[in-house]
Amino acid sequence: MSRASAVAVNPSRSESAGQSGGLDQNHFLLLGLPVSFELDHQQLDQARERIQAVVHPDRFAAAGAAQKRLALQWSTRIHEAYETLREPLKRAAYLLALRGHAVDVETHTRMPSAFLEQQMVWREALEEARGLADPARARAIAQLKAQCESAYASGLSDLSELLSRGNEQDLAAAAAQVRALMFVAKFSEELR
Repeated sequence: MSRASAVAVNPSRSESAGQSGGLDQNHFLLLGLPVSFELDHQQLDQARERIQAVVHPDRFAAAGAAQKRLALQWSTRIHEAYETLREPLKRAAYLLALRGHAVDVETHTRMPSAFLEQQMVWREALEEARGLADPARARAIAQLKAQCESAYASGLSDLSELLSRGNEQDLAAAAAQVRALMFVAKFSEELR
């Protein structure tokens, strides 16, 4: 992080959220990272650590109430940005929102029939696997996990491509892809 970035997030300065470098800047800018779906996780971790070293509330223990409150706000904001950018689907949804394409899981519930069929096949396979005795159950669930992981990885790759092109049609498709991957991730959790 540059010296300017460190100053921009220093709670000892009395910047308002509406000013450049304030609490309202997007997650990528806040952490000094490129606005991109593809992120280096090591860079993300390092960015969070560098900024937290400047704004952590413990550094302002002897400061006045206003500075303590501002340090807590910055720390909370940095944590929120980090948590969003750390998770691929949250990061994709955030990028889409920045580009004016909300994922809207609650209102966009239509999915392609091939995707729905795959979900039904996986659910049936899981029910069958649960009815088996070990070690057959463990093998069947491991196979389902592998299928889900493969579908998730392939879906993330497709999502990355859609987001990198960034035209309106691709962004709409990326939002649909995020919704589909949320279903895959949820099913994957059931396999644990």
